[in-house]
Parts: sequence; C-alpha cells; structure tokens
Amino acid sequence: MARKRTARRVLAGGVALAAAGWALRDLPAELGVRPLTSGPDREARVRRSPQFRDGAFVNPAPETSLARPPASLLGDLAKDREQRRPGGIVPLRVPPSGPPPADGVRAVWYGHASTLVEIEGRRVLFDPVWSRRASPSRLVGPKRHHPVPVELGELPQVDAIAISHDHYDHLDLATVRTLTRTQKAPFLVPLGIGAHLERWGVPAFRIIELDWDEEAEVAGLRFVATAARHFSGRTFTRNDTLWGSWVVAGAGRRVFYAGDSGYFEGYRGIGSAHGPFDLTLMPIGAYSPAWPDIHMTPEEAVNAHLDLGGGLLLPVHWATFTLALHPWAEPVERLWREAKARDVTIVVPRPGEAVDTAAAPVVDGWWETLA
Repeated sequence: MARKRTARRVLAGGVALAAAGWALRDLPAELGVRPLTSGPDREARVRRSPQFRDGAFVNPAPETSLARPPASLLGDLAKDREQRRPGGIVPLRVPPSGPPPADGVRAVWYGHASTLVEIEGRRVLFDPVWSRRASPSRLVGPKRHHPVPVELGELPQVDAIAISHDHYDHLDLATVRTLTRTQKAPFLVPLGIGAHLERWGVPAFRIIELDWDEEAEVAGLRFVATAARHFSGRTFTRNDTLWGSWVVAGAGRRVFYAGDSGYFEGYRGIGSAHGPFDLTLMPIGAYSPAWPDIHMTPEEAVNAHLDLGGGLLLPVHWATFTLALHPWAEPVERLWREAKARDVTIVVPRPGEAVDTAAAPVVDGWWETLA
C-alpha cells in the first residue's frame, strides 16, 4: 500500500511538473526583446527619437506620481473580489459577417481593448488579445470574465493590425502568432515593438514601426502614431519601447484609438491636427489614485473625447480583466453619468455587438443586472 501511495505521489508530481513546464514553455519569448539589442538600424531609430532620453522613452508631460503599483496591490486585489467581477454571465453577440460598409464607420468591440473598426470599406484591428489571461503565464495573472465572441481564426481578413503598446493586455504573443498565420495584414506598432514581433515570427515586411507624429498609408487609410501618457515594459525594465495612440483617416472619415493613457493636454493638439473624429475609442477602466497619470478616469475620458472633437465615444478597457480595485461596472456607470451631464453621445455595446456611427443604439444599461 505504501509503495502504491509513493507511486501515485511520484506520478502526480511528474504530471504537475509537466504541466508547469508546458505552461512556462513560451515564457522567454513572452518577455520580448529590448529594441536596443535587436539590431543597429532599430537602435539608431530609437536613439534618434525625441521621446527617448537618458536610455528610456518618456511621457509628453511629467508624471506627478510613480507608475509602479503600490506593494499592497496584490493583497488589496484579494479583498472584495466579488465586486470586481460581473455577477453573472456577460452577454455576447455574434459579430456581423459579410463585407464592411463601403462608406461610414462601424466598430465591433470584442472585450477589453480589442476592437475591429471598419472605415470606408477597410478593416483595422486594434490591440487584439485572445488569450485566457493577460499575463506571460498560463497559470497566473488576470483571467477573462467572458469568452471572446468569435474565435481568432474566424475573423474576417483585416487590412491592418494596430498595437498601442507592449503590455500583456494589449500585446499577446499567442494572438500575434495566430494572426501572423491566418492574416496577411501588416502590424503597425510604436517604435521598438517591432523587436518583439520579429522574435515571435512576424516577417519584417509586415512590421511598420512609427514614432509619434510619423505616419504610413495602408490600404488607402492614413495611420498616424500619436502621443499618449503611459509607460511600457514586459519585464521589470520599463520604457524601452514606445507607447502611443492612433489616428486612422480615410477620405472622409476619421477614427481615434487612445490605447492606454492618462489625461494630458496633448489631446487638444491631436484634435486640432487630425480631427474631428467620427468615433473615438477611449479607455475608461483600471484607474486608481495610486496611478493617476497613466490611466484615465471615465470623466477624463469624456474630457479627452471633447478635446479631440469626437462624435461618438465607444468605451474600451473595461469589463474583461480585473486590473484595478474599482468595482466591475463602476467605469461604465461613471461614464454614462458624465456623458449625460455633458451632452456627449456614447455607445456601450455588448462584446461582439456591431455599432454603426450613423445609427448608434441607445444606451440600455445591459450591465446593470451584473453589477
């Protein structure tokens, strides 16, 4: 009997080790590559950037507090956990099939920041993350509160994939590898992130790396890399790749995607130079008094939307992952109140629901039964 118990323990230990090995097998690649060590051409571009000083990229406005979360965050996250997750099943919608509208703007929010925008017959995929966790590990880290509405391999062919920065909830190795295999579109990324993509198998000809205020034309759309107030890093080394926002302009329609950002005065300049916008995708979640400079509150998202000259505001960066201490539905509740008070038109789709800027549905409070 003792021998059987010992054998079972050995077997269980072996299975556990094998599972841990499987879960960690991609960890070195997940951590990415420092751009200064990825080749002389990229290193030279990084060092020439006006945003790169004293060995790191810097924000357009100085920070009033450190971006690093407080040491107590993990302990605080363990408390009141039920408030920071939906109280039921998040309703999903099946994304539309068929060609995108030849004119106008339509968007499909898949959850968190992942959004497909159809503009003048072209498709742009922003910050796609399809993995179960926003983490370098398959075992720990923020886990999804709802499934993605469509499998990654079932996405329609897109014309461009735009990334805002290299944090795990915006840049996902497994998703990038799948998109490299199933799509033909180029990846548009802020300066330095191309080093990660190259390590992950994206061909160099499919990588377009831009500094702030640089632009590229893809499929008849003009992409402009614009500023944001945030930070970067997939390890304890910070700010060795650039972060940013995106302007996407067609012949007559314009879309702005803010990525992750704290509020700063630069939104007015972006609006003056590139707006007005038919649609803005604004982050509203994961805010905290502990890091006021790197994530906007919902009220600040409305401020930025108005600075940009936005028409319709679609909130992102909420509902899918718990990344801060506020209750799950608080960001959208605060956004709705502020939008009504300031006469700003918003739309709050369910994951997978298509929104046409010319016929945006009325906000119906679908999340309230889950709060």
